[in-house]
Amino acid sequence: MEMKSLSVLLLYLAFSAAYPLNPAATAGKLSMDRIQKYLEDFYHLEKDVKQFVRRKDSSPVVAKIQEMQSFLGLKVTGNLDDDTMEMMKKPRCGFPDASSFGFFPYKPKWRKNEVTYRIVNYTDDMKKSDVDVAIERALKVWSDVIPLTFTRLWTGEADIMISFAIQDHGDFLPFDGPGGVLGHAYPPGANINGDVHLDDEENWTEDKTGINLFLVAAHEIGHSLGLLHSNVPNALMYPVYDPNIDLTKSLLSQDDIDGIQTLYGYPSDSPADPVLPTESTEQEKPEETPATCDPEMSFDAVSTLRGEMLFFKDRYFWRKSTNSIEPSLYMLSVYWPSLPTGFDAAYELTTKDMVFLFKGSKYWAVRGSDIQAGYPRDIHTLGFPQTVKKIDAAFFHKEKQKTYFFVNDIYWSYDEKRQSMDHGYPRQIATDFPGVDQKVNAAFEAFGFFYFFSGSSQFEFDPNAKTVIRTLKSNSWFNC
Repeated sequence: MEMKSLSVLLLYLAFSAAYPLNPAATAGKLSMDRIQKYLEDFYHLEKDVKQFVRRKDSSPVVAKIQEMQSFLGLKVTGNLDDDTMEMMKKPRCGFPDASSFGFFPYKPKWRKNEVTYRIVNYTDDMKKSDVDVAIERALKVWSDVIPLTFTRLWTGEADIMISFAIQDHGDFLPFDGPGGVLGHAYPPGANINGDVHLDDEENWTEDKTGINLFLVAAHEIGHSLGLLHSNVPNALMYPVYDPNIDLTKSLLSQDDIDGIQTLYGYPSDSPADPVLPTESTEQEKPEETPATCDPEMSFDAVSTLRGEMLFFKDRYFWRKSTNSIEPSLYMLSVYWPSLPTGFDAAYELTTKDMVFLFKGSKYWAVRGSDIQAGYPRDIHTLGFPQTVKKIDAAFFHKEKQKTYFFVNDIYWSYDEKRQSMDHGYPRQIATDFPGVDQKVNAAFEAFGFFYFFSGSSQFEFDPNAKTVIRTLKSNSWFNC
């Protein structure tokens, strides 16, 4: 098998998967060395052997603990409390939960409907026929909900090469013996991409007496199809291995289904009904993927980000670069898996390279894909009266270094330098932005103009002339 360079392989680690399992390590308290290594390995804490010695209340350490707590669904305290320590002891996936914002736009997937696989070799722990059945079941978990078919090859190069190996096995990601990393996988693509490697020093079984091959293979194949980790605890793609899962029921949560169908669409025989009822989603239908060129399109929020534009809608967002004609649609959970969906407002503070996202009375700050420590915060800490329950829209006016917040028919001006609301506000939107006489759902500044969104309409406002110069469709940016 042709191998890629070390640098490419390390880049693809963001998509590989594994489940370290070390029962001996679950007893007793965790050492500071192990805690620090946990945060370094899974949350990119800068490697500094004196982090905990010199700076016990160090903000980088606290920030990473908060990030871990937020992602894994724990109470965000920044403290090494009992729940946090217990979570660190649990078996889990071996690649970081935190990922780089710039990596995901490649969105790798198989660009064909028939994907081939090959079982290269077998473990001595199970009958070959049982291994075959486990792999077939793992593939069927995914083919049941997307329009892909999996065809087995017995020789030659398949798209997904499934092999058992030990220690250093040629991909610069050596296994660590029994009780450690169970396996890893690569995203869709040529050569080693798409392949699944399983540690043959584990005790593989068809039941729960050892490491269940079906469960691990299904998770790894999720990565081979292009999925990242989920922060939903009952999801197959959650980073923590659950030996108590009921293998007689569907392994996929609605989060898994939404993620894989965002990449591949619905099964060809039932495009209008993609729902596979699970224990938590029975009787519910998932939100439909929004149609980019729907003439009635409206947005929940709009923001700029490092020269690009983000358009938020329910659990999705479009990413539009000034260099591209077509926008790209993503699920919010791909970039910010621990954040809620359905934002009310968003804006980029370019002076700090941060985007602020609002929902209800809470707001978050993100830099790229990294959620900043100390969030969410209450919107009333910005100076809003208690009567304000949520923000409708917001944008940062670069020239004046002010952020404008819109609520119903009024707006506030927030001085980013002084970190406080300006005197004399709120004021009427219609007075200061004549022509914008409808409720503002979203807003942003670009090319010296202000853009206000109201339902399926968009108003282009010239701040110098203080007038609306054009009325457009909300999705006019999408080349529809």
